[in-house]
Amino acid sequence: MNFSVLISVYEKENPAYLKAALESIWNEQTLRPAEIVLVKDGVLTPELDLVIDQFQATAPVKICKLDKNGGLGHALAKGLDLCSNELVARMDSDDISFPDRFEKQIRLMKERPELDISGTNIAEFQRYENQICSNRRMPSQFSEIKRFAKLRNPLNHMTVLFKKSAVIGAGNYKPFFGYEDYYLWIRMLRNGYMIGNIPENLVFVRVGNDMFARRQGFRFFIQEFRLQKEMLKLDFLNIWEYFRNILLRAFPRLFPLWGIKLVYKFLRK
Repeated sequence: MNFSVLISVYEKENPAYLKAALESIWNEQTLRPAEIVLVKDGVLTPELDLVIDQFQATAPVKICKLDKNGGLGHALAKGLDLCSNELVARMDSDDISFPDRFEKQIRLMKERPELDISGTNIAEFQRYENQICSNRRMPSQFSEIKRFAKLRNPLNHMTVLFKKSAVIGAGNYKPFFGYEDYYLWIRMLRNGYMIGNIPENLVFVRVGNDMFARRQGFRFFIQEFRLQKEMLKLDFLNIWEYFRNILLRAFPRLFPLWGIKLVYKFLRK
């Protein structure tokens, strides 16, 4: 089963991290993709361009170049249009895939053809991938995933492998700062598409000390309100669930950093 890998890169990425990410999805995989669609979301630094040029000499890379940075949702929608295969795997430009990630995900899609999208658990690290600081586990059964999605994102975005036709059928990625993926999964669930998760860590994910700070503030407060309103409008939430989420997800964005960490710890239990 041929598949594509979809990655978006913008100017603030770390070239060394990008190099490691690209090597993990090609040099080190037991099952390689047929193509890697790499979206340049605006003008990149010379260092990033050099990493991409060197990688392009050894791997089947297809470049999608955008004149200016339009955000992740816009970049992934453009990149997905260029993917040649029905199966598309996502990858972030600073994470590291386990060597057997694609082999296991493709096997799952073969064994369960009713699935439209699959994800995995992740191992989080700050400096070195052999020094794990936390794990992010997701429910694996569809009924659990749908219930889980009412309060939290049911997929680790950088781990997903999906059917292109299903994502396009749900309206593709849309611009929605901070929630491009969550908004897509909700629309897919609302339209009857099937989601599954492999209960294994198959991607190492970098988390910095500023992870919580980047999810704090008035902008994210407003975006949370927007997301919850969309979920209510789609009839994915009832009115009680909507107000619960406002209290647990939106207002904490205005808390000091220690408050954000406390709520995040509670939600991940």
